[in-house]
Amino acid sequence: MEGVSEDNNAIYVELAAENLSRALKTAQNARALKVKLTNKHFPCLTVSIELVSVSSSSRMVTHDIPVKVIPRKLWRNLQEPTVPDSDVSIYLPVLKTMKSVVEKMKNISNQLIIEANLNGDLNLKIESELVCVTTHFKDLGNPPSTSENESEDRSPEQMAEVQVDIRKFLQFLAGQQVNPTRGVCKIVSHKMVHFDLLHEDVSLQYFIPALS
Repeated sequence: MEGVSEDNNAIYVELAAENLSRALKTAQNARALKVKLTNKHFPCLTVSIELVSVSSSSRMVTHDIPVKVIPRKLWRNLQEPTVPDSDVSIYLPVLKTMKSVVEKMKNISNQLIIEANLNGDLNLKIESELVCVTTHFKDLGNPPSTSENESEDRSPEQMAEVQVDIRKFLQFLAGQQVNPTRGVCKIVSHKMVHFDLLHEDVSLQYFIPALS
């Protein structure tokens, strides 16, 4: 399938996330993975996975995921949002570790406070009338600053924080079937948190708005 034109070589599609998740589960130990848009009696996202057997021979597994092609007149509704400059950016710990922690926290509160500073400290915190629980991650490191808000005037110990729906954060953590090589958390204080997950040459971005 081809895009609208050579200058605007793009196609927007919609698919069920669980179908893609099931396909990617078989790719965790793959030698190679190829994704392409095809038309097999209906539009499909075809995921071809090369797996290695015990005898070192390879076999191909192919998933055809049905997709819905989105009309061009609706593309303007799907533009990437304009993201304010972050106050603090920090590298993420292992996502499975965070998921284990937050799953326990959700039994106490529906709201989660994420806070971080320029010293490489990240805290996940919940509060209720009876208890306050905080999990600390130390020495995570901070990526080079590209934001004017992350200026030299900001104290390295000063925390930037955002309060989010804990269920939305768990959905983000549960959706990562292919472990990223690196993840970055960017906090815009009291407004939103922006996650950027890097896997080789692919970047997956997630935005979770702050609770009012």
